Amino acid sequence: MNRYQVLANCLLNAQKKSITNGAFIRYATTGQPNQAAAQAKLEEKPKSKPKKEKAVVSTSFAMNLFRGQLFLKEIVPFPNCMNEEQRENLQALIDPFAKFMEEKNDALKNDDQASIPADVMQGLKDMGAFGLQVPVELNGLGLSNTQYARLVEIVGGHDLGIGITLGAHQSIGYKGITLFGTPEQKEKYLPKLATGENIAAFALTEPQSGSDASSIRSRAELSPDGKHYILNGSKIWISNGGFAEIFTVFAKTPVKDAETGEVKDKITAFIVERSFGGVTNGPPEKKMGIKCSNTAEVYFDDVKVPVENILVGLGEGFKVAMNILNAGRFGMGAALSGTMKYAIRKATDHATNRNQFGKTIIDYGTIQEKLARMAMLHYVTESMAYMLSNNMDRKSPEFQIEAAISKVYASEAAWAVTDEAIQILGGNGFMKSSGLERVMRDLRIFRIFEGASEILRLFIALTGMNYAGKHLKELQKKVQSFDIGTILSEGKKRIGSKMGVQGLSAPELASFPPQLTTSAALATKSAVEFGETVENLLIKYGKNIANEQFVVNRVAQSTIDIYAMFVILSRASTAINSKLASSEHETHLVNLFCSEASKRVSNNLKDALDGGYVANTKLMTKIAKDLAAKGTTVPTHPLGF
Repeated sequence: MNRYQVLANCLLNAQKKSITNGAFIRYATTGQPNQAAAQAKLEEKPKSKPKKEKAVVSTSFAMNLFRGQLFLKEIVPFPNCMNEEQRENLQALIDPFAKFMEEKNDALKNDDQASIPADVMQGLKDMGAFGLQVPVELNGLGLSNTQYARLVEIVGGHDLGIGITLGAHQSIGYKGITLFGTPEQKEKYLPKLATGENIAAFALTEPQSGSDASSIRSRAELSPDGKHYILNGSKIWISNGGFAEIFTVFAKTPVKDAETGEVKDKITAFIVERSFGGVTNGPPEKKMGIKCSNTAEVYFDDVKVPVENILVGLGEGFKVAMNILNAGRFGMGAALSGTMKYAIRKATDHATNRNQFGKTIIDYGTIQEKLARMAMLHYVTESMAYMLSNNMDRKSPEFQIEAAISKVYASEAAWAVTDEAIQILGGNGFMKSSGLERVMRDLRIFRIFEGASEILRLFIALTGMNYAGKHLKELQKKVQSFDIGTILSEGKKRIGSKMGVQGLSAPELASFPPQLTTSAALATKSAVEFGETVENLLIKYGKNIANEQFVVNRVAQSTIDIYAMFVILSRASTAINSKLASSEHETHLVNLFCSEASKRVSNNLKDALDGGYVANTKLMTKIAKDLAAKGTTVPTHPLGF
């Protein structure tokens, strides 16, 4: 019996007085109605009710998946926000950027020397690479997010170490100033940052606070004269930390609550100049990859930061940090799309020229499968990157889940593609001269920094489930008050989706060309199953869902797969409707991905609700704790000693 049948039975069989808010919420969260609680609720004296916040309807496609609804207008047709002038400007930049990276930059040399040569840095500055999105009037190139993504893609296809140097500077380093800076702060700092005269860094991570940003220990106290904050603390693994002049620094400050008068420590964001004094750094870190980018620990000792250098406001630092990271993530998908193209070119070239057992190895099914999957992973990554950048350019109000999805998918797909490229090249791929060995080392950090994959998966699932939970509560209230219109409307949305999956006329399927109808049906079916599963999980676990990480991870992976399906359906539809030469190839990529992704979604959603899977997670917990208790593997050695 589905949830709406349960609600209908409540309407038909229950006395109106027996369905109260207390009993209904208890039923929704535990599955067990409690008539005694309902009666007790009726007999309670009226109390002053706190102001209740109404759930806001999001425009985000990914967010609405959690309600079992398809907001296709966000992604269909595939957005293209560049006008002709922007296209011409971008085209004028692409060739010089590509030529510079190919002819002037030596990625292997940079990796060996663990630094970027001075002439390469100067060349990047001369091209405007350090101020791609700064307004022209402040010495930047004034590019849109989509224009920026295309240039970042070029850099990512040649040297991720340089990509990190540029990204740490503008995607996060001074992004807080561009997003939240006052006119005075922008006028003061952006011109020299845009030209690269000053380099920026983002200083959030500390030894005791990685993913848990709220646990930072750096502090800033107001000076007696009220003109400065005295900053003390240290930050680790700061990209550009060894030579940056401008830092966006996050520190705890005492903040007085205007209503209660209570003083609490809250995080505040500051613009800090090295020239303020008291800012020093340690030696460059020795890293697995991205060696030419500078990474160092940075120390702040009694740094006097003017009060006018606060970003947004006192105690608003956590919000500032999350918005910076969210706004900066879109470039990562584009950069790694470029990296994947490089790996695919290497693998394809080798496969078409390498002969074994009388054939070129591309004629063997094993190699064909590898290349096909590599192409598919790249197509999804690239599609997500430009869907996201275009949505940002058209001022979509919400894209935080989409940005997290893009980052997680791109970082994991790029690793898989490069790994398979090395496998196709065999021993040649393992050699340093191939370039893929360096790329693989460079890629490993992308699943960790600016949001580790595990943390972002939790963010994706819990953000969406929190949104769905608020709307589910509102629906429960409507049922309680016998708002038949809302109940029927909500039911119709879900039933309509199911009818579409069964092949009847539905707007979800009508948006796609005939070549993609089967894949669109699979994607729609996955979306319907996803919405129902989320609802069941919220009813089963309530607020405790946050503690069920094994389950939450399955929800997150399903979100990623469903979003990916609809993004590439949208892109391929545009290719087909525009009669692009690549449309048939794109159709094959979409049909392959949707066929496999829909199966993954089905399996993950079944696991999320399956008692057998939950039992297995308990075994995993026990195994992990056994390892922790012993400090190493637990089984007795097979030799007995």
